[in-house]
Amino acid sequence: MKSLFNNSLSCAFRRTVKAITLGSILSAVAGIGNAAGLMTPTSAKLPELEIRSHDVVVTIEDGYAVTQVDQVFSNPHGQDLEATYHFPVPDKAAVSEFTVWIDGQPVIGEVLEKQQAQTIYQEEKAAGRETGIANKNKHYNFEIKVSPVRAAQDTRVRLVYLQAASIDTGIGRYVYPLEDGGTDDQATSFWTANDKVRESFSFTMNLRSGYPVSGLRVPAHPAAIVTQQNGGNLEWQVLLQNTQPLSATPIDTTEGISSRSTINSNISSNNDDNVTPPTDDLPATLPATSSRTHVASLDKDIVVYWRLAEGLPGSIDLVTHKTPGHDRGTFMLTVTPGDDLGKITEGRDWAFVLDKSGSMKGKYQTLIDGVQKALANLNYEDRFRLITFNNQAQELTRGWVNVTPENVNHWSRKLATTRPDGGTDLYSATQSALRVLDADRTSALVLVTDGEANLGVTEKKAFLQLMQKRDVRLFTAVMGNGANRPLLEAMTEVSNGFAISVSNSDDIVGKLMEFTSKVSHEALHNVKLDISGIKTADLTPHVTTTLYRGEQLVLLGHYWGDGEATVTLSGKVSGEKKQYQSRFVFTDSTSNPEIERLWAYAKIQDLQAMQNYLGSGNEHKNAIIDIAIANSLVTDHTSMVVMRDEQFEARGIERKNRDRRQQETRAAANRAAAPVVNRRADTRQPAFKQQRASHSGGGGGSLSIEWLGFLLIILCVALRGYTGKKR
Repeated sequence: MKSLFNNSLSCAFRRTVKAITLGSILSAVAGIGNAAGLMTPTSAKLPELEIRSHDVVVTIEDGYAVTQVDQVFSNPHGQDLEATYHFPVPDKAAVSEFTVWIDGQPVIGEVLEKQQAQTIYQEEKAAGRETGIANKNKHYNFEIKVSPVRAAQDTRVRLVYLQAASIDTGIGRYVYPLEDGGTDDQATSFWTANDKVRESFSFTMNLRSGYPVSGLRVPAHPAAIVTQQNGGNLEWQVLLQNTQPLSATPIDTTEGISSRSTINSNISSNNDDNVTPPTDDLPATLPATSSRTHVASLDKDIVVYWRLAEGLPGSIDLVTHKTPGHDRGTFMLTVTPGDDLGKITEGRDWAFVLDKSGSMKGKYQTLIDGVQKALANLNYEDRFRLITFNNQAQELTRGWVNVTPENVNHWSRKLATTRPDGGTDLYSATQSALRVLDADRTSALVLVTDGEANLGVTEKKAFLQLMQKRDVRLFTAVMGNGANRPLLEAMTEVSNGFAISVSNSDDIVGKLMEFTSKVSHEALHNVKLDISGIKTADLTPHVTTTLYRGEQLVLLGHYWGDGEATVTLSGKVSGEKKQYQSRFVFTDSTSNPEIERLWAYAKIQDLQAMQNYLGSGNEHKNAIIDIAIANSLVTDHTSMVVMRDEQFEARGIERKNRDRRQQETRAAANRAAAPVVNRRADTRQPAFKQQRASHSGGGGGSLSIEWLGFLLIILCVALRGYTGKKR
């Protein structure tokens, strides 16, 4: 036994060394297509505008994140120009504010049907009046336009968006997306991007957690300053300020999640400049700069992890909001199950379906490295196939391959010789993978792609029908920004699988932990969540079929009245019925008006999924427009337009979003001035007996080399216990 452990430790240490070198591999990955930035038509001979400052403030509390981006666009030229700015769409994010400073005063935009907003923008632009518009271009990017940026002057804009916070197996993850995924071919060929910030860059994240946090990690940006706030472990801050170009910062995967403040010597020498987080007191116009140097490049995602403390219970958390005088309120219910899903010991077959199309350039090295690590951790009784695809599917292995060190090394080297190019026939690749599955073996599909199907069958409905034909789980690594998350997440949902998002700025060791934790344990299938004792309606998401180890279930909806409710989570594990239940009071609150928009956007996603599946009928589109306008949200069918206050009045456009944003801003200020609130609702009658799932191995501090070695032993063992059957 001792000899076996020593051999395993030696193997694990070698893999740890490989994990350490991953940092240097990823830091060498080139930028992906256009980054976030000011766009100029490729063929046009227009002078470029500049980004003078880019300041980001993120607040994460009560289960959701609010991101505020303030920018100053500079026009150093002698003619008025229009500014076009592209920003990758964050995961499940809803734009709630677009503001342009006019005559030194902020003017908040209002949401209208997309074509109406575009017409107004063009009319205001033609009249020479200040105007702006924020659009959503499918899953690719948000686009804002501002006209005019006056000659030799600056224009200040603000974008605010909301999204649910992501916590999985005790690890929170926030991504500020800056890398363009390169999936929108038409945009890539038409635009070039100016992603350079000339004078001032700052990124501030304020984390206010109702549960103790043992540390934070910013893997791709060791220059980040991480500090605990107010002398406790519930409030943390991350600060990046006036850095050198973000893509030049090295990654060190040996550095763990640290509870210490860290200041790296890579901070720019001009860091003596004091950069204050944006406030409404900042001037709208600054003197133009002639300097061609820059302090940051908007071409690399900022990823922040936080780790919850050990030993926290499974829980049900509740956030409510009800406007005074209204009967109907909105709630957000977050269910974090206890860790009672057992490990699986059956063997299996793995079919890896790998995207090598042109849109994967810049992400392909990350794909290869992840797959090589996955192959190295398979059980000796397993088999695998490697199927790559671009214009068509090609099987690299040409049959099932037994897992031996020789085979893993051989096919890992073969995979490393492939290069991304061509189009994306995702349907044929998935179809080919399903055909090779052995009915007598437990099988799983691992799809690694950005999901941008542009050849062959491309309709979402066809992909869902294809997955429904076979009893196999699909596990998907969604690569990069601009990826077709709506398609990929729907495919995994109907197969009872799961999808994880991957950025080049991610900690790959952490993503392996996340993946392994799920495939090595049983899952709760046929999930239902019932609420009785209080009237509820409009629940979203519409369907959640499976919960894997460490996953949370977030449910939004409306409620009427107040009082005690019974909440029941039920499902099956390996055919055995499971039920978890608690009783607690739905108490009215006025502290979190943002959840009204979170509910609206989640409902819109449900409607959009139904529209994609059933066809292009107007019923769902009209419902999306109605909800988006009522809740002032930018969607595929609505836009947010800004113009002078007198023009809003002249056009008879009600200032609903301005009023809503004032309410949200006041509520946020009140929360910031008060102590952090724990939102757990099931304290009197706990729904779960077990502690929640966790990756952590002990108290705070850094993730040591020895701990990584031990972790990789666990990974080797854990991957031996997965069954791909839907059970």
